Amino acid sequence: MSRTLYPFYSSDISALARSLKQQWAEQTEPPGHLQILNMLARAAGFQNFQHLRAEHDRPSPAEAKTVSAATQRLLRHFDAEGRLMRWPKKFSEQRACLWAIWAGLPRGEEWDEPGVNIAIRAQEAFGDHVLIRRELVEGGWVGRTDDCRRYWLQEPEAPEGMVELIAQVSLRRPLSPTPLPRGERGLPPRDVSSDESAVAR
Repeated sequence: MSRTLYPFYSSDISALARSLKQQWAEQTEPPGHLQILNMLARAAGFQNFQHLRAEHDRPSPAEAKTVSAATQRLLRHFDAEGRLMRWPKKFSEQRACLWAIWAGLPRGEEWDEPGVNIAIRAQEAFGDHVLIRRELVEGGWVGRTDDCRRYWLQEPEAPEGMVELIAQVSLRRPLSPTPLPRGERGLPPRDVSSDESAVAR
């Protein structure tokens, strides 16, 4: 009887080694076979080996058969819920992943700094929302006032090559919650005149 093979991938071998070293140090005795499988799975962004196996065994949507190799490669940076698991080393892959994050931010929103941090943290799982926020602002995906007190989404047109990635990542995400009223996000009621001046900047 043949056994099932489960492929394993890590885009950052240094991060993988650090995670394994930390997990191994927490053991009071040499880990067993299943424990090592769980360590490897967690180092790659899964909860445990069972989670990795479930993701591998999950039937793919019919349209996934036509997903390009480039998009499949980029999807390895995202977990099963569409969150960015790691910051890619290649600049081109960083930009591509930022398009997917931008597409996942709630439309029609405006935030103060704590609010935009919450929105971005929902899109990433490696713990550096500040890096992503800075890249989104500098790349033109998110607008910001000079005093950094207000943030809003810009609406650039996604390049044709990013449309497929955006669609595939969105399929992994749970439904977005209903946006909170402005007053519950720490913002005053919308001032149309100030919005016009912000856009002008």
